[in-house]
Amino acid sequence: MSNHISGKVIIVTGAASGFGRLVCQKTAALGARVVCGDINGAGLEETVDTIESAGGKATARVTDVRRLADARALAKHAIDRFGAIDVMVNNAGVMPLGFFADHARAADAWERCIDVNFKGVLNGIIAVHDQMIAQGRGQVVNLSSIYSNFPVAGAAVYAATKAAVNFLSEALRVESQGKIKVTNVRPTGVPATGLASGIVNDAAVVGILGQNAAAYLQQMQAFAAGELPAEASDADHIEYYALAPEHLADQIVYAIDQPWGVSISDITVRAAGDRYIL
Repeated sequence: MSNHISGKVIIVTGAASGFGRLVCQKTAALGARVVCGDINGAGLEETVDTIESAGGKATARVTDVRRLADARALAKHAIDRFGAIDVMVNNAGVMPLGFFADHARAADAWERCIDVNFKGVLNGIIAVHDQMIAQGRGQVVNLSSIYSNFPVAGAAVYAATKAAVNFLSEALRVESQGKIKVTNVRPTGVPATGLASGIVNDAAVVGILGQNAAAYLQQMQAFAAGELPAEASDADHIEYYALAPEHLADQIVYAIDQPWGVSISDITVRAAGDRYIL
């Protein structure tokens, strides 16, 4: 099979752990030169160490995506180190689910959510836009969510930020046809990424589960007790209940691993047996 990733310069935000780290590792293993950005400096060092110890090429810069100056500095670091920016993966994100009635304890988290999920993606686009246009080609990969598909109870702010990502992605695609290709990714739930740690009110997941809420809760209890049926945790079984981070990372790699003239513009990735209704 052809490898369209080797030699590309790829920036990944949220690269210090979880899904972002996996994307860095997987693209580096295919020969990409990876530029890692995250607010967590120690985690960034670990990501770079794992890549370099496997023979890959990577560099890192501590980056707060909420700050345009930081995003621009990350882009400059990529150019200074590797001379180009081929792909920007705007992965950094938070998920503070909560109802409007939770505003007293959720307001600060919601404000950060807007800054990271929406402004962070916008800042990432701005930071790489001119370089990609000057090069004559580039790719922007934006992480949205199935929450962006429809407004539901318990996710007003989070879903709104992800719906905004959809609009940013599509507008950038239209404005940049023939120069920048854009991939908008809508993952289903990926529990092992740790994104759920930011939830303000656990009951707020009802919006994405609807009539399946009770069955989902039973599944989670079975998982916690070590009693989940084997088929539910087997990715080769149709009842596989929740994506592992590597499955989602593989699809991002797939979207990047295309000829320049082929664009995977919108992709939703689900576990076949998950209980989400959006």
